[in-house]
Amino acid sequence: MRTPFRFLILWLAIVVALPFLLSSCGSSYSAPPGPITYTIGGTLTNLAAASGGVILQDNGGDNLTLTANGAFTFHTAVATSGAYAVTVLTQPSSPAQTCAVVKGTGTASANVTNIAVDRGHNEWEWMSGSKVSGQTGTYGALGVAAATNVPGFRNFGAVSWTDTSGNLWLFGGNELPLTPTNSGDLNDLWKYNIASRQWTWVSGSSSVNQNGIYGVINTAAPNNVPGSRDSAVSWIDSIGNLWLFGGEGNDSTGAIGYLNDLWEYSVSMNMWIWQGGSKLANQNGSFGMPGVADASNVPSARGFSTVQNISGQVWLFGGFGNDSAGTQDNLNDLWEYTISTRIWTWMGGSNLVDEVGVYTLPKGTAAPANIPGSRYSPATWTDTLGNFWLFGGSHQNVDLSIDSFNDLWEFSTVSKEWTWMNGSNALDQIGIYGTQGTAASGNTPGARSDLFSWTDPSGNFWLFGGFGYDSTVNPATNLGDLSDLWEYSVSTNTWTWKNGPKVNDQLATFGTLGQLAPGNIPEAREGGASWTDASGNLWLFAGSGADSFNDLWMYFP
Repeated sequence: MRTPFRFLILWLAIVVALPFLLSSCGSSYSAPPGPITYTIGGTLTNLAAASGGVILQDNGGDNLTLTANGAFTFHTAVATSGAYAVTVLTQPSSPAQTCAVVKGTGTASANVTNIAVDRGHNEWEWMSGSKVSGQTGTYGALGVAAATNVPGFRNFGAVSWTDTSGNLWLFGGNELPLTPTNSGDLNDLWKYNIASRQWTWVSGSSSVNQNGIYGVINTAAPNNVPGSRDSAVSWIDSIGNLWLFGGEGNDSTGAIGYLNDLWEYSVSMNMWIWQGGSKLANQNGSFGMPGVADASNVPSARGFSTVQNISGQVWLFGGFGNDSAGTQDNLNDLWEYTISTRIWTWMGGSNLVDEVGVYTLPKGTAAPANIPGSRYSPATWTDTLGNFWLFGGSHQNVDLSIDSFNDLWEFSTVSKEWTWMNGSNALDQIGIYGTQGTAASGNTPGARSDLFSWTDPSGNFWLFGGFGYDSTVNPATNLGDLSDLWEYSVSTNTWTWKNGPKVNDQLATFGTLGQLAPGNIPEAREGGASWTDASGNLWLFAGSGADSFNDLWMYFP
């Protein structure tokens, strides 16, 4: 019996020593690796007692019902570097509440614990850029994202898109003179990834005042690029490509003026395509017959107009530029562009400048003769029924003085009629704020232009700031840059003052970079870019007020 026992002892010793023996011979030993996974979670706050609570969803299928505030973790973990995308599947219903998600997308390299789900936050978060005025851009390498990349300041006229993947895009805008080398318009194209919080310089130049390179019409080419410009309009099509029309800037020869060129940017090819309009500035356009589509139609050169894409039909209104006779001033013409046919149709308004509005009473009454007056830099939205909405804007008079509007209009894309819905038919009206957070029929933002605007997932409209009138009655002080935030409910036809001061020219409270806080607020400003993300959060970038900005902000409703 001794021999087998000794053998067993020897065998056990070898097994125990084997990893060390292999290591000493230059080899390493480790147990077979198992899959590495990370949990996805965060914190729910401000949820009132509710029947059924709120139902969250990760990656379109992992549902989690929460009935109480506090930490949460989804049932299904994700693999290392795996994507997560947390959304609200079902909102609380008893009482009705609206929860929103912040930091809900990304890739997991550790357990995720910082997703915020909050009801009624009403807070701003400073996300990127500088507190200091007049910061130039850090471009990095073309096409390469980096944490240090950031677009430079731009005072007004940058255009923006949100693509089908939820990325924020930015093009051009104006840099007012600070030094002789950085004065003028830009044609740089940028992409901001919300999950990584990084900017990528995608196309265009890092220098100002670049001429357009048009190439062959309807043909993509690596060298094609729109000229530097401000105050163009933009939309995105059903396949995720970016579109750009007009603005004020450089044509193909270097001449500076109002433009009517139409461009498409293919995201997949990373190329620009000149799709229509002229290579030259200050063109009168071709109006054709009202209501008749024609391949030769094209809107006249203009900037500071406004546009919305409604199911492949793009609606363009007004701005400042050329009429059919070549006179340059305020416009109120309405155009429809069909993306599938690449054809413009002049749908209403005048082909001459400085037309007055027609307001049928009572408010809320559609009529064939209704039309907003000529103006530039209003805000527009699209509602859930596919109607086009317009608010505010300004009108330059013969003596170069400026008047502003606070009227709200709805255009039915079915009946092709305008309805004056809210606000005044008089000019230069102060704001009626009411009680913050409370909708009321008498509430209305003051007259303004160059404001930031958004549509949320519920179909409500939001606006921030702009240049216009605050709540005070003193004409010596009530006109300036604003930082008030408003929400308009389509269903009740009422405005709600949500956030920000009732007086103009207020400075920012930045707080801590990347952190929500009740006291945070952007500085009063006009003329920047705005986006809505997939979670319904509102984003704004740049603009000008007392300072010139390159700061990026997110508002969590």
